[in-house]
Amino acid sequence: MSAAAAVAILAGSPGAASPSPGAADVGDPYIKGAGNGGYDVAHYDVALAYAGVKTGAVEATVTVTAAATQDLSAFDLDFRGPEVTAVSVDGRPARHGRAGQELVVTPSEPIRAGRTFQTTVRYAGRPQPVRNGTFGTYGWTPSKDGAVVASEPDGASTWLPVNDHPGDKATYAFHITVPKGLRAVANGRPGPVRPGGATTTYEWAEGAPMASYLATVAIGRFEVRRTEVDGVPVVTAVDPAFRASAKRLESTTARMLRWAAPIFGPYPFATAGGIVDDPKLGYALETQERPLYGGFAPDEGFIVHEMAHQWFGNSVGLARWQDIWLNEGFATYAEWLWRERTGRDSAEKIFKRYHAQPGGSPIFRPPPGAPGAGKMFGFSVYIRGAMALHALRKRVGDKAFFAVLRAWTAEHRHSTATTPQFVALAERVSGQRLTALFQAWLYAETKPRIR
Repeated sequence: MSAAAAVAILAGSPGAASPSPGAADVGDPYIKGAGNGGYDVAHYDVALAYAGVKTGAVEATVTVTAAATQDLSAFDLDFRGPEVTAVSVDGRPARHGRAGQELVVTPSEPIRAGRTFQTTVRYAGRPQPVRNGTFGTYGWTPSKDGAVVASEPDGASTWLPVNDHPGDKATYAFHITVPKGLRAVANGRPGPVRPGGATTTYEWAEGAPMASYLATVAIGRFEVRRTEVDGVPVVTAVDPAFRASAKRLESTTARMLRWAAPIFGPYPFATAGGIVDDPKLGYALETQERPLYGGFAPDEGFIVHEMAHQWFGNSVGLARWQDIWLNEGFATYAEWLWRERTGRDSAEKIFKRYHAQPGGSPIFRPPPGAPGAGKMFGFSVYIRGAMALHALRKRVGDKAFFAVLRAWTAEHRHSTATTPQFVALAERVSGQRLTALFQAWLYAETKPRIR
C-alpha cells in the first residue's frame, strides 16, 4: 500500500493541490506524527559506518528512492537521528531543516506527481533510542559491544531518515562498516563481506517489501550459525553471553518453518533466522526474516510467536496501527496451534482456560479491534485477539478456518490490510455471515459469550 493510500484510509482526505508540501503526518491517531504524505518509497539504500563503543558514533549516507503521489514543492522524512550534514534530491543540493522529528526537504525545483526521485541524506553523530513510558526503550539501542535496532512502533527514525509508517513498505540494502572484530547482521540475504584493514563492511539485502519498524541492524560479537530448510537459508546470530541458546534458536526456527508452511501457506521470504543480543529490552520483535530477542534466550513459544509474524504482520502488514491484533492475535494463536499440533495441549482447552477469567481481566479489556494508542500492546490484543480467531474456527469449522488463513496470507502477501478486509475474506471463504461474531470479539466492551 502506498503512502497516499494510507493517508486515504486514515484520514479520508484527497490529494493536495499542485504544487504543495507533502503531509508531515500520515494521520494515524495511534502514532501521531509518524509517516508522511506526498510520496511512496520503493527502496532505501543504507551505508552506515559505526565507529565503536567508545563513542557510539555513526556516519551514514541514506538514499531514498520514491515516487511522488502529488506535485511536491517540499516533503518530510521522519528523522530524529544525528546531525544532518547534507541533503540532495536527484543529485542537486536541497534545502533542509529540522522540525521536531521531521526532516523537511525542499528540492531545487518541484517534483511532479508520478515521477520517481532519489533523496540522499548524509548525517553523523550518536543515535539514541526512544525511551517511552508506554512502549519502553526502542529504536537504535547501544549494546555492550555495539548496537542493535528494534523499532516498533516508530523507532526507525532514530537512525534512518524514513517514511515511518507500516503503510509504506519498501525494499532495503544495507552496507554496514564496523571495526575489525565486530560483525553486522541485518534483514534479508547476506552479501559479500569486505575487509578493509581496521574495518569490515557487511552487505545485506531485503528484497521483499518491509515496513520501517521491521528494519534491523545488530552490531557486535556474535556466534553465527547457518543451515537450510527446504531451500530457505536460516541465519542465526547469538551474543556470546547467550551461546548456550544458539542451537535451540536454530533448530526451533527450522522446525517451525517446516510445521507452519502447510498451515499458513509458503514461507514468504528469502531467508529466516534470529538474533539474540545483550540489551535487556524485555521483549522480542519480529524484525523481518530475522527476529530479535532483546537480552534473553528465547524459549520455544517466543520463537514460534516471532516466526509466525513473518506471515502475519510482516508479509501481511498493517495499513493502520489500530489493527495491531492482526499481528499479535494471529501470532499468539500460532503458539496455541503449535501446542495443539505437537500434542501438548489444545487450542480449545487454552481458549476455555482464558474464557474462565473474569470479564474485568486485562485479557478482555480493552477490546482488541480498537484498543487505543496506550494499549496497543496490551494483553487483550494478544489473548482476546487469539480468542477471536478460535471463535471463528469454532463457528466455521477447521476446513474453512485454515482455508481463511491461507487465503489471507496469499491474497495480501507483501502488502497491507485492515480488519474489515479480514472479515470480508472470512465471510467469502466460509460462506457465512460473521459480522456479529467479530463485533463481539473485537469491539464489544464486555466479555464475549461462548455460544
